[in-house]
Amino acid sequence: MARGRLTPEREAELYEAVLDLLREVGYDALTMDAVAARTHSSKATLYRQWGSKPELVAHALRHNKPVDIAEIDTGSLRGDFHELLARSDDCQMERDSALMRGLAHAVHDNPDLLQALRDLLVEPEMTGLDEVLGRAVRRGEVSADNPALRLVPHMFIGAFVARPLIEDRPVDRAFLTDYVDAVVLPALGV
Repeated sequence: MARGRLTPEREAELYEAVLDLLREVGYDALTMDAVAARTHSSKATLYRQWGSKPELVAHALRHNKPVDIAEIDTGSLRGDFHELLARSDDCQMERDSALMRGLAHAVHDNPDLLQALRDLLVEPEMTGLDEVLGRAVRRGEVSADNPALRLVPHMFIGAFVARPLIEDRPVDRAFLTDYVDAVVLPALGV
């Protein structure tokens, strides 16, 4: 993909427009025409840079991820998780959760979107989380044979899905901090 022609500022502007449109109309109603109109660009430019709507959406979501979890190393697993949460913004977390809930439905009908999200969002996040958990194992905080290690992503996703459903409240740092301390770390034996 020839992606070097846009300035970082222009690329960020395009990504923000994509995310705004996703929030406004959802994935299925999002069109490259609408993105082009919103950003005063041509569809040809969008297709030349990203190739497809799923790729553009996945890149926009990836660009919106401000923290690479693998870069956080406080010396303890609890510290790493708490630092990750401390770097999170409650408003952005709520907006991202709403986007992800909407996209969760869209991936069932759009295998190209599912693959793009896996490639650009899920795999990098899993790699970063594996690094954080691997450091905890090497430090002796978590047993390498603890079966909960492979379920940590599921636990986190569960928190994002369950709270709005059960409590009709958005996920925020305070909730996730409590969740990490009461569910994730005890499951890992920390």
